[in-house]
Order: sequence, then C-alpha cells, then structure tokens
Amino acid sequence: MHKRLNITLPESTIVLLESVAGKGEKSNFIDNAIKSYIRREKQNDLRQRLKEGAIARSERDLQLAEEWFEVEEELWQK
Repeated sequence: MHKRLNITLPESTIVLLESVAGKGEKSNFIDNAIKSYIRREKQNDLRQRLKEGAIARSERDLQLAEEWFEVEEELWQK
C-alpha cells in the first residue's frame, strides 16, 4: 500500500534528486534513501551503546581476566 505525501525540499535537493532519479523513479529513490538512512542510524546507535557498555564493564572485565590468567596459563602449558 502506498500513501501520498506532500513535502517541501530545498531547490538544491530537488536538483540532486533529479540528477540521480529518472522520471517516475523519485518516490522509489526517496523510499530507498530513507530506509538506508534509518538502517545506518540504527547501526550507529547500536555501535555507540556497545561501546558505552564495554567501557562501563572494562574494569570488571580486566579484573576477571587477571583473576583467571594463571589458570589459563597453566592449561596452555599442558
């Protein structure tokens, strides 16, 4: 199902759009561009949340690694 929208864009954006999307292809181009932008924003948000989580857990993770280092070294020696 499709729904018609009435949007206003700067003239420079219209020129860019017309340079890449042929007649009758503008709606499809805009649809793909919006989906691509949202997908990229979601990926960036996930990356940022993962980074923040890793930083928040870094001290705990380092402590665990130090605690288990000797055990792991012993196992690798065998």
